[in-house]
Amino acid sequence: MRRPIIAANWKLNMLRHEAQAFLVAFRADWDAETHEASPEIIIAPPFTALETAARALNDCNVALAGQNVFFESSGAFTGEISPAMLRDAGCRYCIVGHSERRSLFAETDQEISRKAHALLKAGVRPIICVGETLEEREAGKTEDVLAAQLDGSLEDLEPVNARDIVLAYEPVWAIGTGRTATPEQAQETHAFIRAHLQAGRLRDQAKTLRIQYGGSVKPDNIRALMARPDIDGALVGGASLRPDSFARIACFDQPENTSS
Repeated sequence: MRRPIIAANWKLNMLRHEAQAFLVAFRADWDAETHEASPEIIIAPPFTALETAARALNDCNVALAGQNVFFESSGAFTGEISPAMLRDAGCRYCIVGHSERRSLFAETDQEISRKAHALLKAGVRPIICVGETLEEREAGKTEDVLAAQLDGSLEDLEPVNARDIVLAYEPVWAIGTGRTATPEQAQETHAFIRAHLQAGRLRDQAKTLRIQYGGSVKPDNIRALMARPDIDGALVGGASLRPDSFARIACFDQPENTSS
């Protein structure tokens, strides 16, 4: 059984006092009772708010994540953050290969692979993102693009390490646009990703590897997405910037409160 995993990616948002206020409000709304099937909750603040978030979450079962990392452990790399630094700050996860990193900063699959390997070596679990643009989807290239990104980003990954990674499918055309892949579209693509992994070196691990969906996830579509057999969670952007909104997404498996 794959445990659902819901992650908030705050991107370039939240000063420390804003992060503190968010987490206080989120914890008031979030059902913190955990059980075997309850979602794993992750919050990825900007680097400057990591310590604030770590303190605010130190007595609850919410994991911290970095939004990016460099693949070297130390050295003359001004402005970079190492995997060990993330772990030292309390991070159990780190996002790599987000479409904004790929498009705005020209990150390659090979760089993403190096980052993933460095994170695993430091004991931090990578959340590896893949996804196609609107032009690629309309040209019928979705599967080719995803296959190339998966093969490159997971290059030389030992099957034994597959249990420590998470994949996130994020159609670029649905990120921050208000457009969302339908549950059927998302399921079809997630099923392709899993089948592609099964056809390669991770054939024995593909069934248990968790695959998140990211792309304009909101409280009103999370349940329909999570009802699909190959969608194991969500990587949430804009809707994670409001504590009440993210709490509703995090509690997707709980009955809606319909009281006025």
